[in-house]
Amino acid sequence: MPRTPDRRTAPADPDSGGRPRRRPQRSPRPGRARRVSDVPDPAVGREVELEVGPVAHGGHCVARLDGRVVFVRHALPGERVRARVTEGGQTFWRADAVEVLQASPDRIEPAWPAAGPDGAGGGELSHVAMPAQRHWKKTVLVEQLERLARIDPEWLEREVTVEAAPGDDERRGLHYRTRIELVADSDGHAGMRAHRGHRVIPLKKMPLATTELMDFAVAEDVFTRTWTPGAHLRLVAPSEGEPLLLVDGAPWRRGRPDPRPNARRAVTEVVTGPWGTHRYRVAADGFWQVHRAAPALLTGAVLDATGATAGELTGATVLDLYSGAGLFTLPLADAVGPQGRVVAVEGDERAVKDARRNAHAFEQVTLEVGAVEQVLAERVPAADVVVLDPPRTGAGRAVVDAIAARDPRRIVYVACDPAALARDVGYLAAHGYALSGVRGFDLFPHTHHVEAVAVLDRA
Repeated sequence: MPRTPDRRTAPADPDSGGRPRRRPQRSPRPGRARRVSDVPDPAVGREVELEVGPVAHGGHCVARLDGRVVFVRHALPGERVRARVTEGGQTFWRADAVEVLQASPDRIEPAWPAAGPDGAGGGELSHVAMPAQRHWKKTVLVEQLERLARIDPEWLEREVTVEAAPGDDERRGLHYRTRIELVADSDGHAGMRAHRGHRVIPLKKMPLATTELMDFAVAEDVFTRTWTPGAHLRLVAPSEGEPLLLVDGAPWRRGRPDPRPNARRAVTEVVTGPWGTHRYRVAADGFWQVHRAAPALLTGAVLDATGATAGELTGATVLDLYSGAGLFTLPLADAVGPQGRVVAVEGDERAVKDARRNAHAFEQVTLEVGAVEQVLAERVPAADVVVLDPPRTGAGRAVVDAIAARDPRRIVYVACDPAALARDVGYLAAHGYALSGVRGFDLFPHTHHVEAVAVLDRA
């Protein structure tokens, strides 16, 4: 894959897409709180008129005011807006568009008004038409891979795609989340936190949730009753079985805590495709793809990328890193067959416990618990193919080095952050792996997030 020399591009949001870390995180951990001065910046609250420029990773567009970079949300490239400064600083400002003076043709009535300026986080693109949202996300993928991994921009423009999930356009990008998390405000009303803040915005509904999940929320009075201030609520509507509500990690049933010793804390997910059907037990507060179509869509993409669909994995050794409850482990085990081997590595002991249940019938599967870089260094063999699905922080240099030491012919990287993907693609290039394909999937409509499946082959 040809690489291109560095060239000037739109400034990157320094919180999501900046220069690669020198010391990548070795395991998922909470982000560090930023120090904030007790003295408010005098720019905060100021309203300014801006000509909006290109998109930037993080859900913003880039504008300039008297030579200063302004990352502005709730805007679109080419618009002229009045924006209110939400964060000041010496090097850049952040702002929310509060009035549109000249609109883009891609602007629509917000699909989720409660996530607009000064509203809840998690719906920063709800004012953007669905095709334009996918173009936005492709632009970010291309820009990050060009800037951080030095990939040829012409190749990227030609090869990178961002695909809609089945049914999303018909539903206008709504009703796709099978899991939502809420927190109770100081008055006990359930809501979500504001963007880059701790303030809770009380909600009456959550239009990104599936119809089944919202019906369940109504039945449990989630948005109408009063909760203990600060309580954390997690609602799950699995593909099989009844929905489930956890309050501060404890199951609730019919409006009160469920005291039964056998109260459900896990759900059943069923994933079906041309490769077959697999059933998964998943902890209700554990990780699972939130989009209703994501498990099947990503499984199909991974099987295609590994060559499993074409029968190329029979008898192979495959590493499944950050394997969770085994979403990819089971179909990969089918693909390698009894003569092959799948080694699944996961650091979350609870997820591995679920994976043991899910993969118990596959003798060709080995489950390893521990930090991925440590397990790779100590007890994992050479591999033909590596599949990895790391957290938002990415794999990092230590894991990339350990993967390369296993000498796979192909690496399939499932990414939920374009900047982390681009950084790791750059690391892999130093080991002789070239990017041969990138498929983006719009699995988080009305947000800036995009999932991608990247394929790297040994040069």
